[in-house]
Amino acid sequence: MLITNAVLPDDREVDVRIEDGRIAAVEPSLDGVADIDADGKRLFPGAIDVHVHFRQPGFSHKETWETGSKSAAAGGVTTVVDQPNTDPATTDGEGFDRKAELAAASYVDYGINGGVTADWSPEELFERPLFALGEVFLADSTGEMGIDADLFANAVERAGAHDTTVTVHAEDATLFDESVKDMPAVGAGTDANADLWSAFRTPEAEQAAVERAIEVAGDTGTDVHIAHTSTPEGITAAKDGDATCEVTTHHLFLSRDDLEELGTHGRMNPPLRDEERRRDVYEAVADGTVDMIATDHAPHTLDEKDAGIWEAPSGVPGVETMLPLLLEEARQDRFSYERVRDLIAANPAETFGLARKGRIEEGYDADLVLFDPAEATEIDAETLHTKCEWTPFAGLPGVFPELTMVRGEVVYQEGEFGDAVGRNVREHGGQ
Repeated sequence: MLITNAVLPDDREVDVRIEDGRIAAVEPSLDGVADIDADGKRLFPGAIDVHVHFRQPGFSHKETWETGSKSAAAGGVTTVVDQPNTDPATTDGEGFDRKAELAAASYVDYGINGGVTADWSPEELFERPLFALGEVFLADSTGEMGIDADLFANAVERAGAHDTTVTVHAEDATLFDESVKDMPAVGAGTDANADLWSAFRTPEAEQAAVERAIEVAGDTGTDVHIAHTSTPEGITAAKDGDATCEVTTHHLFLSRDDLEELGTHGRMNPPLRDEERRRDVYEAVADGTVDMIATDHAPHTLDEKDAGIWEAPSGVPGVETMLPLLLEEARQDRFSYERVRDLIAANPAETFGLARKGRIEEGYDADLVLFDPAEATEIDAETLHTKCEWTPFAGLPGVFPELTMVRGEVVYQEGEFGDAVGRNVREHGGQ
C-alpha cells in the first residue's frame, strides 16, 4: 500500500509505503501508484489509550469489546489497554482468559491489565501476557477494588520481580471530607448537586496517595505510572518521584464549573477540580510535564447515571473524543501537532515498551490516522459509537479522523468499519 502527499506532525510532506502491516518507507517521494492520496492532509500515528474500561465480561449493557473498539477506531485510537474491574475481575488466570476470549472481537490492538484484590492470584496473572498491573485502586471506585497499604506494597514488590509496571489509581480515602455527606443532596442526573462529589474526594487525597505509592515503589525499584492525575499537586508529586503520569481529557477540558450543566454525568473518580486547578493541569500538559493523555473511558447507561449524586456510578465515556479534542487544540495553535503526537502515541509507546508503535518510521506498525485539520465538527452523542450513547463533551469542537488503520488494515473510513483485526500487543514481541 502507498499513501502519498501526507503531512506528518513535524510538518514534513511525505509518501508512506506499507508492507506486511508495517511501515516500509517514509520519503518525500516514493515510486508507485497511490492507494491513498492524502492530498496534504495530516497523517498521525494511531493513538494509544492506556486506560479504558470496555466493561466485558459482566457489564455488556454498558459497553462491549466490539462497540468500545469501534468507538476507539472512529476516534483514531489504534491500541487500548483495558482495566481489571470487570465481572469476573481480571485478578486471576480464569478472569484473564475470559477477558482475552472476548477481546478477540476488538477492531483495534489491545492490552489487558491485571488487578489486585485480597484474593488475587499473582502467579497465574504473571504467567499470562499481561500489559501492566493495575489500575491498582488505593480507594474504591467502580467495582470496589480498593486495597490496603500492605497489600499494595506486596503487589508492587511482585510486579517489580516480573519487570511489570504498576498503574495506580491514587486517592487516599482517609482524606476524603466526610462532612460533605451531611450537606443537602438534591436532584438527580443533570439536575443533581454534583459539586458535592468534587468536595468529598479532595485534592489532598490524590497528592497524598501519589506520594505514598512512589514511596512504596522506591523500595523495590518497580516502575509506577499514576493514572488520571487530576491536580497540579498530584502531577508534581508524580514527577518529583520519577513516576510517569497521565491526564484524562475530562480533567483537561472540564472543571467544577461544568457540573451545574453535567450533574451526575460529570461524576467520576478522581472528580472534576476547580477551574484554577484545571488551568494548571492544562499548562502541565502543554509544557511537557505530563507524559500522556488517556481517557479512563468508563461508560455507564443514561438510566444508571440519572440518579442522585451519592447513588450514580462514577465514570464517563471518552475514547472516541480524545484525539479529536486534542487535534482541535492543535488546529487553534494551543498545542503543536508534535506535542499531540507525543501525548497520544510516542510517549505511551515508550513508557510501556511498545517497541513498534507510536511513530511513523520505517519498521513501525502501520497504525495510522488520516484527518483534515481544516474540518472541525461539533461533538454530538448521536454520531458516536459507544454503546452508552452519551458524552460529557457534547457541543465542543473536534477534528475527527477520515481513516484509521491498524497494522495496515483499514478498520475505519468515513463512517464505515472494516474487520476486527485487534490482537494482544504483549503476545507479539512486546509491540
